[in-house]
Amino acid sequence: MSSQALSDDQVATELKKMTAFIKQEALEKAREIQIKADEEFAIEKSKLVRSETSSIDGQYEKKFKQASMSQQITRSTMANKTRLRVLSARQSVLDDLFEQTRGKVGDVSKRGDYVEIMKGLLLEGLYALNEPKVQIRVRKADIDIVQQAFEGAKKECKENLGKEVEVEIIGKDPLPEDSAGGMYIIGGQGKIEINNTLEERLRICETDSLPSVRVTLFGKNENRKFTD
Repeated sequence: MSSQALSDDQVATELKKMTAFIKQEALEKAREIQIKADEEFAIEKSKLVRSETSSIDGQYEKKFKQASMSQQITRSTMANKTRLRVLSARQSVLDDLFEQTRGKVGDVSKRGDYVEIMKGLLLEGLYALNEPKVQIRVRKADIDIVQQAFEGAKKECKENLGKEVEVEIIGKDPLPEDSAGGMYIIGGQGKIEINNTLEERLRICETDSLPSVRVTLFGKNENRKFTD
């Protein structure tokens, strides 16, 4: 029995081997756990980094859009203010131009071609009415001028309309002497009246000719698709 029993040294040796084996197993297991823990940490860290990066990118994109929108609004506001200032300045130029013209329209009656001007105004009314007899109202100062103008107008009407035209000057209701000149042409038995005074022609010029005046002064507006 004693021959089969292990000595104390042998038992100690076996215990050391078992202890070393268990310790080695524990160390390997600990390394496996550490590796797995490191992998899981790296994965969670990567997820967290991606999540935070995405959140930061989203916040940046939102702030960038807000900043871009704010810049667009600012640019649009400044552009509109500039456009309004330009339009206001241009309108001021037009107002001054027509105001100066209104101040000088009275000088037309002092020109050497005033007879021809009156003839043209008279012819325009005669052609529009196309009647054998019309009445006109003029300033007393223009009566002689109109009579001269009528001689030429009568001849042209005969050539172009093929008929004689009679013009009666209404002496009892002349145009005011402080008016610029021109005439009222009356037909249709007093029911139709054509205002061909110089003031009216200037007013028509201010409205009907305004687009062409704008182009002459300021150039063509490239942003306008239609000019009518």
